[in-house]
Amino acid sequence: MSFADDHLVPLVDEGLGNSSYLLDLGDGRALAMDAGRDLRALRAAAERRRLHIAFAADTHLHADFLSGAVQLGHDTGATVLASAAGRRAFAHQVLVDGDEVDLGGLTLRALATPGHTDEHLSFLLLDGGRELGVFTGGSLIVNSAARTDLLGAARTEELARAQYRSLKRLTALPDETAVWPTHGADSFCSVQPGAERATTIGAQKQANPLLAAPDGDGFVAQLVAGLGTCPAYFDRLGETNRRGPAVLTAQPALPDLSAQPALPDLSAQQVRALMADGGHVVDVRPAPDYAAGHLPGSLSIPLCDQFATWLGRLLPDTAPLAFVADEDQDLSEIAWQAYKIGYERLVGRLVGGTDTWLADGSPQATTASLAAGRAAGRPYVDVRQESEFAAGHVPGAAHIALGALSEPAASAPAGPIVACGHGERAMTAVGLLERAGHRDIAVLDGGPADYATTHGRQFAQGAEGIHS
Repeated sequence: MSFADDHLVPLVDEGLGNSSYLLDLGDGRALAMDAGRDLRALRAAAERRRLHIAFAADTHLHADFLSGAVQLGHDTGATVLASAAGRRAFAHQVLVDGDEVDLGGLTLRALATPGHTDEHLSFLLLDGGRELGVFTGGSLIVNSAARTDLLGAARTEELARAQYRSLKRLTALPDETAVWPTHGADSFCSVQPGAERATTIGAQKQANPLLAAPDGDGFVAQLVAGLGTCPAYFDRLGETNRRGPAVLTAQPALPDLSAQPALPDLSAQQVRALMADGGHVVDVRPAPDYAAGHLPGSLSIPLCDQFATWLGRLLPDTAPLAFVADEDQDLSEIAWQAYKIGYERLVGRLVGGTDTWLADGSPQATTASLAAGRAAGRPYVDVRQESEFAAGHVPGAAHIALGALSEPAASAPAGPIVACGHGERAMTAVGLLERAGHRDIAVLDGGPADYATTHGRQFAQGAEGIHS
């Protein structure tokens, strides 16, 4: 059994594509690495092992989630470990390159590895003089490196060159050194997708295509070419993490969930008033339920692993939010996913759902889901990501990626058939189009390949037609 098998608990957020870690220090204490604001899984893992969290370290100022380090400092007295260059505005032990923290038998050494962010640190875990593993955050990740455009396009290349130097430094560690990244598959901070979330230095020397680049110029070109768009909320969370997220206080009525956010019941009148005042309604039911009947202008974001990501991509954090949910859906999960990316203006949920809405005399909208054979004659709007569209699309399709649809929705063609890969993102697009004044919207039941095959059309490739 390896050290990691016995002492390290990875905690994966499948929706954000990130891993945090609970490190058992062997004496009843633990270190939490890159913990998010939703600490439920971390707390449960610590409780199972009867561990007290004594340290909370952050590799960088996260842009894709709010850090849980401040909360851990408040709740458990954990010492927060972070880069001095981050200028954090709360109590923490500041670290610079080469600083070491005695964990009681083990040692944590700070390694400056800028690139993903300016102040990025990796943390090398040592047992005496032996390198056990390195927490690499957003520097070296499995078969890639994290994006370098978080501080704006003007600095992307500069930070990519810093990332090149950081990866060279990390790969000078012994081949057997374990690599424990924060960013991984499905993270918007990652460049390349992949299923593995941990690796070794030696494995990365063999498999990471960025490390095969002949020089820094080649590395930069390859890394930057893989960058896609990232959610708008990335622009603000780094600063929120620098200031320190607000501490949430536990509610005694819910002892199993520390700092439980609540969703009060709302009447139909209250929801109408919220919408009239610029608020938004998010329908978290499965997409077919939304299609069968929904509040006009509400946005379908089903409660699944990716809920927080789409909430952050499509709605501002400054407007109040109300929710429509099925009675058996977990309201606490809605709140936690919103809270972990800094959405705190959660007014409540429509009690009784669409039945209450209809009983109050308010109209509802429905959305047809059409098989490819019934979709002929409608303008075809493809809301998949740019890379998906370029890989293969229906000829003549109008492309507006879902994450970029809010502003150009008004200029979308009238009476469209909206398509994605399976229909869920297309149903989300319906609400954006309705809010822009569109009616008679239908969603394709299936994907572009179904449509092309049914209508005898050859798939087109390339970026022609992309609007983003």
